[in-house]
This record gives sequence, C-alpha cells and structure tokens, in this order.
Amino acid sequence: MAPHWRGGAQVLAVTLGILQCCGWLSAQTVRTSVGMMGRGPEQWPMSHERVKRGWVWNQFFVVEEYTGTEPLYVGKIHSDSDEGDGSIKYTISGEGAGTVFIIDEVTGDIHATERLDREEKTFYTLRAQALDRQTDAPLEPESEFVIKVQDINDSEPKFLEGPYIGSVAELSPIGTSVMKVMASDADDPTYGSSARIVYSVLEGERFFTVDRQTGVIRTAVADLDRETQDRYELVVKATDMAGQMGGLSGSTTVTIVITDVNDNPPRFPQKMYQFSVSEGAAVGTSIGRVIATDADMGENTDMSYLIKDEEGGELFRVSTDGDTQEAIITIKKPLDFENKRTHNVVVEAVNKHVDPRFVDLGSFRDQTIVRVSVSDVDEPPIFIPSTGTIMEVQEDARLGALVGIVTAKDPDVDNVPIRFSIDQSTDQEQIFNIDPVTGAITLGKILDRETAGWHNITVTAVEAGTNPVYCTPSIANDIRILDVNDNPPELATPYEASICEDAKPGQLIHTISVVDRDEPQSGHRFYFTLAPEASNNRHFTLWDIKDNTAGIRTQRSGFNRQEQNVYLLPILVVDSGPPALSSTGTLTIHVCGCDTDGAIQSCNATAYVMSAALSPGALIALLVCILILIVLVLLILTLKRHRKGQRMSEDEEDMRDNVIKYNDEGGGEQDTQAYDMSALRSLYDFPEVKNSDSGPELHPVPQWIQNRVVGDGGPADFTVFKGYIRKKVEQADADLSVPPYDSFQTYAFEGSSSPALSLSSIHTLSTTSEQDFSYLSDWGPRFRQLAGYYAPAQPEEEGS
Repeated sequence: MAPHWRGGAQVLAVTLGILQCCGWLSAQTVRTSVGMMGRGPEQWPMSHERVKRGWVWNQFFVVEEYTGTEPLYVGKIHSDSDEGDGSIKYTISGEGAGTVFIIDEVTGDIHATERLDREEKTFYTLRAQALDRQTDAPLEPESEFVIKVQDINDSEPKFLEGPYIGSVAELSPIGTSVMKVMASDADDPTYGSSARIVYSVLEGERFFTVDRQTGVIRTAVADLDRETQDRYELVVKATDMAGQMGGLSGSTTVTIVITDVNDNPPRFPQKMYQFSVSEGAAVGTSIGRVIATDADMGENTDMSYLIKDEEGGELFRVSTDGDTQEAIITIKKPLDFENKRTHNVVVEAVNKHVDPRFVDLGSFRDQTIVRVSVSDVDEPPIFIPSTGTIMEVQEDARLGALVGIVTAKDPDVDNVPIRFSIDQSTDQEQIFNIDPVTGAITLGKILDRETAGWHNITVTAVEAGTNPVYCTPSIANDIRILDVNDNPPELATPYEASICEDAKPGQLIHTISVVDRDEPQSGHRFYFTLAPEASNNRHFTLWDIKDNTAGIRTQRSGFNRQEQNVYLLPILVVDSGPPALSSTGTLTIHVCGCDTDGAIQSCNATAYVMSAALSPGALIALLVCILILIVLVLLILTLKRHRKGQRMSEDEEDMRDNVIKYNDEGGGEQDTQAYDMSALRSLYDFPEVKNSDSGPELHPVPQWIQNRVVGDGGPADFTVFKGYIRKKVEQADADLSVPPYDSFQTYAFEGSSSPALSLSSIHTLSTTSEQDFSYLSDWGPRFRQLAGYYAPAQPEEEGS
C-alpha cells in the first residue's frame, strides 16, 4: 500500500477539496419553517394538509482516511423550532451512531471519531430526532439521512489473476494477439480518476507490446523462433489516475510460451553410415539403425524413411520405429558375397506433416548413404538345377545302366570338390547306385514297371574332406520307368454267357474286353480271333469290333441242352507290341431253357443255378431275422415262466396264511362278537361233491349234521367226523390237481352243538381237555403238522 499523503502539495489539495465540499453543502442547505414549532406529537394535525418539515439537513460527506487528532466535522442538523435556548435535544441512531459518529445534543453538530475506509463501507444510513429536553417528547418526526464516505486515491491497481501464462506460435506476424491481462482498482470508479487504469510493459518490450487501455498483449517482432528461445518473461504494469503523476501502480509477471511449427526439415547427423552383415543372414535380419534429427517437436518431428536407389530397394527394406523415429534397415533378399561384397543404399528422411506456409523455407527432406559390407561364410554346395530333375530309364535296362547325372558346385571362392550320396531311407531296396565324384546314377537291380512305375530318391552333396557345420543339402529326383511290352493281354474277367435253346443265327451273345498291364506310349491296340483248336467250330463266330472289344455271335440255330448244355470257346488275344504278345482265354457258354419272351427259366449248369440263388447279403439278412424271432420267442417263454412261478409262490403263501388263520380261533359258536359267523354259515351252501374214482357219493357236512342223532344229552359220537375226514383225505390224495397242503375250509367246521368244543390248540393243549386226537398221527404226512398241534405232550417235554 502506498502512503496516503505524499508531500505538502497533496495535503494542500485535500484541504482545498474539503473546504470546497463544505461550501457546496452550505449552498445546498434548504431551510423550511414549520408552523407547529414547539408542539408535541399529540398536537400534530391529523388532517391531510401538507406539513412542512422543520428539519434543516442534507446528505453529508466525510473524507476517508482522515488522520487528524480531533474528531472530523461532518455536518449539522437543525430544526426551525429551535430558538437557541437549549430546550431541544438532538439525537441520532443507526449505523455507527454513538461510536463512529457522535452528535452535539444542543447544537446538532455531527463529528466522525474514527478513520473511515470507503473500500470497506461507502456510506452510512442514520436517523435524526429532535426531542423536548424536559419531557423527551419528539418535536419533529424522525428523519433519515446518509453520510457518504468521500473517496481518495489510496488503493493501487492489482492483477487478481496473475501470474499469467500465455502462448503464441513461432514465426507469428507482428501484432498477433497473445493474451489479455486485467487489473482492478478498489477506488471509486465514479469519482475522479482514482480507478482509471492504463497498462505498460516494463520488461520484454522488445518482443511484445500491451494495449494501454485494454491490456491485450501482442507480438512486436515477426521472427520469434522456438528453437532459439521457447519462452519469454514479461513484466506488465498497471497505473491508476490514467497514468498521471501521483497515481498508484501495480505489476504482474506474464510468461509467454512459444509453440512449435514445422519450420525445420529432418537432418541426418552423418552423410554416410557403415554396417556389416554376413551373407548367410536370413531374410528379415536387421542390419542397423539410422536416425534423422528434427529441431521441431511433437508431431512435427514425425518422419518416414525411403530407399531411393533401385538396387538398394531390391535387396533391402527400411521401416520406421514409431517410438524412436529411427530407420530400421533389414534384408529383403539373400545376399551373396561372391556376387557383390558392398552395397551403397541411399536412405531419405521425409517429414510426414509439412506446413504449406513454410514450404518456401526449403525442402523438408534429407538423404544419407548406408554402406553395407557383406562378409563371406562357408556355404553348402548348391545343385544345378536347384529344383531337381525327372530321369527316365527303360524297365528292361541292364544292371549298371546309366539313369542320369546330378550336378552340384561349391558357391564359395575356394570351389571345394563335391561328394554325392543317396539317402538310404529313400532307396531301401538299393535299386540305384551313385558315383560319389561324378554324380552318375546307375541301376543296381532289375526294374519292373508293373511293380513300381516311379521311384523318388534323395541325393545329398557335401564338400570333400570337410566336416560342415551347416545342414547337408539334398535334392529330390524322380525316376520314371519307361514301359516295354513284356506282359501279354488277358481277358478282363472269366467271361460266362447264356443262350436260349431256340437262339437264332447271328444273335449277339456276349461282348468281351481285354486288360494289359503294359502302358505303351502310343496306346493299346488288341486283335481278337478264335484259337486254332476252335477253328472248326460251327456253333459260334467271333466279331472284332475294332475298339479293343469283341463280340460273340451264334452261327446256327437251335441248341439242345440235353445233348450239350455247356460250350467252351477259346479266344486268342494279340497286342500291338513290339514285340506282339498274345494269350488265350475261354468263354463259357451255357444253354438254358427260355420262355416265349426269351427270358431264361432254367439251366443245367451249376454255375447258373448258383447265380440265381440268393446273394450273400440276402442270406445274412434272412439269418439275422430268424435269430431275432428266436430271441423274442425265448423271451416271451421266460416271462410266462416267471409269472407262473410268481403266482404259485403267492398261492403257497396264501395257503400257509390259511393254516395260520386256522389256529386263530374265536370264542366258539356262541361268541358272535369275536368271530364272524358268516364264514361258517356259508358252508351250508356247499354243493355235493362226487368222485367216481374214490367210491361212494360224498355229501357236505351240514347234511350229515342234520341227519345226526344226538340223543338225550349223552356224549357226542365223532365217528361221523372221522369217516368224513378220512374220505376227504383219500379224495385229496387221489386228486393230483390240488396243491399238497392242508385245506383250511375242509377241516375248520366243527358242526352245530358239537360236544368236542373247539379244535383250537389253545383249548386242546389244556389239561382239562377230554378229547383224544392221537388218531391224527395215523393220517399220514399231510397231517403231521395238525397232529403236532393236538397230540398230547411227551413226558420228557412236560418234565422240561
């Protein structure tokens, strides 16, 4: 903060301003008289008449930053009703009343007791009131007035957003706008020139200027070069009072960054680079890297590389490393030391993004020479030709006959002799031999084209007297065996034909063809004729169709299979050679009986009958069907047997259950609650049982009981039951259809009013029972279990 007062001239100027302000306030004072002076509020008229104000006041001004020792006089309030006798008391209230501002109660003078700052508060609003000193009754309505703080130039301009950073492209023309700076002044812009700011450059004015009014910074030169200096530091000053003497100022720092444009071409640091590579290096091997430098930055340094000369472009390839912007030179084709030992490759670097504004600065490309030296290595022999050859030899060639010659050479300068050999894995039968020096391939075994028409052997070549570390070279050679006529022609199949007994003369019976294992280059030509032993044949004739097939025709009419049912016709076949070879084949002709339409019905020949039989496929299908039917029948029988056994087991289980239920007896005939009598009553409905085999007619038990005479209460006669049971036993033993088990329904009936009481084992085993059932033991094994229930206990059992 600059000092508030600068010298006596400034003090004098401020004093004159205060006096001028006070005089202006005195001139603007308005005095009004009130007709109701001295009246209290209750005496104020309540009508709508206009009441004249009794106040004398106006807006007050006070100069800020007052540093005097005495309170600063601000102004005076006065009422027309005040006669100067001290009867009226003046008071103020509101902002700062009593602290910042005080009032003389008698005179109405207002003073400021503190130093005011307009930048903190520009005005104060207060309320004034005139009161009766005796009664404190208001003599005038309360009035509001404003005390405005008068501004002085006590605040310097400030750059609130600094420090500033801007940018401008290099080589921009003069006057190019860079950025704008702005300062602010806390003084009152509406009063005087305290807040009127102008700008200027303190440092860096050689390269940049600033607009005095707007603060826009512009370039002052046209040759700003980022590669020379990439940033500038400016000091910009802002001065108030419109730059007049006595004004306050502030400054800020502005950093201006110079951005890059593509105004520099790529440049190789060297005009020649040298690399060395072995002639055995594989295609794609990197030879080396070169790089062109560019003074620019960012994408303006992106470049691509090209090979300009035709020879270098044929053998080498160049690519760009996207990360390092280096040129990578690789091998495009195999190199040959013996052919050329040094290669000069012209590599050119070109900018990818060329700015058309700077094309006139020169070519944005550069070239260098890359010299590649090829070093020699011991190379394996190479075959001539490198793809191998097809050799031919007659199949009847003698042992040791020449098949062909393979040639190889040493590509190195030394030209070492070559030694040849055959890979035994490709000639396991050792049919061929090779001269290790000359490479001549000869026959080691007799050939047969019909067994193998082609042979493929692999020949290897190595340098003589060395142990090569490289892979031994080899070449595949195809050897074709040329055909000679050493196989006679033969009938294609053992031909058989059939004719009807009523065949007509000249009827075509069959057509035959021939096969020959030989393959003459000019193609096959076969001749057909009947064998000499069939020259006197009067039944059939042979017709040469001239397309290497022949037809057999009948020569007479009428054949009798009773006289002869089979004819054997020998046929002689001759090829075209050379030399001509022949063979004899037989055509079997069967005489058959035919219907009126000529369809064969039957032949006496066994072969014909067999031909009419079912084919092997049909026989197999028929056998499979029969086997499936047998399996289904066996499965059905097994299921029926299983179900029958299951039913028998269920019946046996039921019969055993019936015996067990027999032992579970109720309380006798009189106990109708514990035993269902309907089961006993149903016995009266039994039909008569007859058995012609067992003897006399048997009747149901109820009839015997009805005919039984009990007497007068004497002991019951059980002979009837014994006889009945015996008859039943005999009947059951004689009947083979019933199961061999006791029948509960047969022996469960006791008879009505039976003196034997119950047959239950519960009562039978009691010591009080008078019944003797020992006779049950005589009934045989079927009643052994029943006898065990009723038989008397043995003495040893009782004792135990």
